[in-house]
Amino acid sequence: MTMIKYFILAATAAIAFSACGSPAANTPASNANAATANANTAKPTAAAPTKDALVTLEKSAYEAWKTKDAKFWDTFLADNFAGYGATGRLDKAKALKEYSGADCDFKSYTLSDDQMTPLGPDAAVITYKVTVDGTCGGQKIPSPSWAAGAYVRSGDKWKGAFHAETPVVDPKAPPAKPAAPAKKDAAPAKPADAKTDAKPDAATDALLALEKKAWEAWKAKDAKALDDWAAKDMVSISGSSGRTDRATSLKMWAEDKCEIKSISFTDGMSAAFGADVSLLLFNVAVDGKCDGQAVPAESGATIYIKEGGSWKAVMAIGTPVK
Repeated sequence: MTMIKYFILAATAAIAFSACGSPAANTPASNANAATANANTAKPTAAAPTKDALVTLEKSAYEAWKTKDAKFWDTFLADNFAGYGATGRLDKAKALKEYSGADCDFKSYTLSDDQMTPLGPDAAVITYKVTVDGTCGGQKIPSPSWAAGAYVRSGDKWKGAFHAETPVVDPKAPPAKPAAPAKKDAAPAKPADAKTDAKPDAATDALLALEKKAWEAWKAKDAKALDDWAAKDMVSISGSSGRTDRATSLKMWAEDKCEIKSISFTDGMSAAFGADVSLLLFNVAVDGKCDGQAVPAESGATIYIKEGGSWKAVMAIGTPVK
């Protein structure tokens, strides 16, 4: 739904949802988090994160990438890290390989427009714009991009638990030449690395059900359902509209002129960042058009938090399918 904003902006420039059982409960990830919390009760714990502290952590990660510091990542990343990179979906093992930067060379990086959203006492997400001058695999790194990084408490440290970036898109630029139409009933496109060893579980199913309801609400222009889905401090990120706050995002989704026939999801997976914070990753394909253009496939990530006894979306980002 975040990538859909490209079409919404183009149009304007020329142009779930009830309380559900905790998806994180009784899962290996949530049990591990609980055990860690108990084990650390007598140990020093990290202070509540500040925006400046998280920006410093993000910069240290870019510096490690720039200098090809492979050892940095093993202690910087949380064991259940998940996100998206140049090769598609990443877990910690794949991130260690990609972030070592062996195939990347760049001269500089700049972070700007940073904003922090707390996710309770033990997690937070920072969103920002990043400009990078460099190449990976001989190809110029897309720049600038909007990015999101989530951090979780681990004893007296904060560790990276999620990262994704989406290139900035000029909504006034001519649309890219569309790909050849897929054959009827063909499976939607997805990243080569999308499959994981994780098996479907109750946590993933519960969060994916909420995500599906949100997209169906967008399709039906059901403003109330979208309002029920979003947390009070929700932010959404796309390459075309950048970072938008709750009010702007909900208004955009409820009032666009898109004509959608169907929406399908694949490769859902979740990671618990605590009892009341969970990340959902998924791929989504939309059969429909916005402003006369076909809606592109998207790799999405939504962070859900417990708010008023219900799971609510607090951060959503869409990235191009690799």
